[in-house]
Amino acid sequence: MNELAHTTNEHRDYLGAKIGMWLFLFTEILLFGGLFLVYSVYRDAHSTDFHGAAQELSTVIGAINTVILLTSSLTMALSISALQRSEKMRSALFQAATIILGIAFLINKYLEWSEHINHGFYPGSTDMLAKGHGQVLFFGLYYVMTGIHGLHVLIGMGLIGFMLVLTVKNKISSSDFIKLENTGLFWHLVDVIWIYLFPLFYLIT
Repeated sequence: MNELAHTTNEHRDYLGAKIGMWLFLFTEILLFGGLFLVYSVYRDAHSTDFHGAAQELSTVIGAINTVILLTSSLTMALSISALQRSEKMRSALFQAATIILGIAFLINKYLEWSEHINHGFYPGSTDMLAKGHGQVLFFGLYYVMTGIHGLHVLIGMGLIGFMLVLTVKNKISSSDFIKLENTGLFWHLVDVIWIYLFPLFYLIT
């Protein structure tokens, strides 16, 4: 009887954690959905300026970062799959690989931002204010949206790092991996958001 009650509570905890995570992800979608809506309105009003400003961005760097994040989604999924098969060390290695890929993404983004700032393309700069109103809006949205996304990447890396420690210490296992699974869901959302940011800013026509 006690074993049945324990199993029921465990199932409810799993379901509750899953629902809680999806609700949180929904709020994240609302946040970025609002930003995408603002972007769409301004792009429609200043399509020529947005197209001109987008020429300052490197499609190559954007594409590299896209490949990095897509690969990180794969390694995150593989880490969960490995843990489900009780392959603790393989799961830990895939989690570490995901963190390394996240670091690579942020380094690329830092270098890209630094180049734009050195060229005077940042909100409030003299060079930026000399451009059209639409280009000012474009770069303002670019820094805000990619900046918030970068913050989410950093948070995701911290969560994965915490999961890595728990995995090594056997705090999560093949019978209790909801924490890692929820962390994976957050990381996948971060990747999906970038899939939208990449064409909006780098492939604009």
